[in-house]
Amino acid sequence: MDIFRIKMALSWLICGLMAAAPATQVQAAKPTVSAMPAKVSFAPADVIALTEKVADYQIATLAAGWIPANASWDTPDPKGWVQGALFVGLTDMADHSHNPIYKDLILARGEANKWELGKRVYHADDHVIGQSYLWAAKHGAPAGALKPMQARFDAILAKPADVTLIYPAEGDANCTDRWCWCDALFMAPATWIGLSAATGDPRYAEFAKKEFWATYDVLYDKDEHLFYRDARFFDRRGPNGEKVFWSRGDGWVFAGLARILEVLPANDVDHPRFVALYREMAAKIKAIQLDTGYWAPSLLADPKTALPETSGTAFYTYGLAWGVRNGTLSRAEYEPAVRKGWAALVAAVHPDGKLGYVQPVSDRPDNVGYDDTQFYGVGAFLLAGTAVADLKLQ
Repeated sequence: MDIFRIKMALSWLICGLMAAAPATQVQAAKPTVSAMPAKVSFAPADVIALTEKVADYQIATLAAGWIPANASWDTPDPKGWVQGALFVGLTDMADHSHNPIYKDLILARGEANKWELGKRVYHADDHVIGQSYLWAAKHGAPAGALKPMQARFDAILAKPADVTLIYPAEGDANCTDRWCWCDALFMAPATWIGLSAATGDPRYAEFAKKEFWATYDVLYDKDEHLFYRDARFFDRRGPNGEKVFWSRGDGWVFAGLARILEVLPANDVDHPRFVALYREMAAKIKAIQLDTGYWAPSLLADPKTALPETSGTAFYTYGLAWGVRNGTLSRAEYEPAVRKGWAALVAAVHPDGKLGYVQPVSDRPDNVGYDDTQFYGVGAFLLAGTAVADLKLQ
């Protein structure tokens, strides 16, 4: 890889974007979210152009060392989940853009990380960055780039965690050594299954499938067709007595299913089961979309009081668009939901490319405002934009 070319490309992009987005931001007027935007272009070129604008704004702020308000302690971690989710989105951006900066950035991040996962051996959040390494291995990464990840997963297979999936675990057991919270189903399974695809070693996929379905058995509500964030929420209820299903939490799962189905062979024995779960969730997700195009932070909350929120909305828009494109979902039935979701996301983009209405780091529904943004929300937006562009809508 030409490191000099990468450094020059990043320097030019950062200089140009920081000139366009100075440190002291001029706050744009907050849009009305009670109705859909009047005009939204669904033409693929326009969708990609906006998606690039959001990506470029985030890259510039990341390069400048800017950390969003209400960020988690691990946001600056280049191997952690917050930035890892952004880099998952950047892989799809690199596949759709003529600008080489996205590919260059993914390769540069992998080399800077020495192609290592995060420090916590078993924790799913520290596995998600591996999805960008898998992409890089097909697009110019040096030979052996996947070796550190393979060594980590081999160590886990040699001594798999034997802990409860009921969160929080009692005593000394740490349930996050397994996938005991629904976010984990985005972070880890596609990485493990992707490593099987890359190496030809089926053990990684078999482990991922076994652990996924163990989590499903604990956290999936078969009546509501949604996942609880974790076991603490089984008996919790909202102000109107509704069950509490967190939008971004189920968004992680739904997008994670799309990522799994991208890399799981169609002839795999578990493929039909994953498809059935994906379709079951898709029907529920479509049914609870708000008239504004967003999904509420608490999915079953009263629509009249629901706030707009973009990280969950982006994941759902991505997941539905992905299914329509590959024929897993009916275009006639689901395209309207995709259009509404993308229009809502467009309304949340500030004039300078900042994505707003991203609920800060949490484990449950919470307040969110137009100025709130986070790296993982942008990662979800990039997935949504590229998937919508693939539909070739007009």
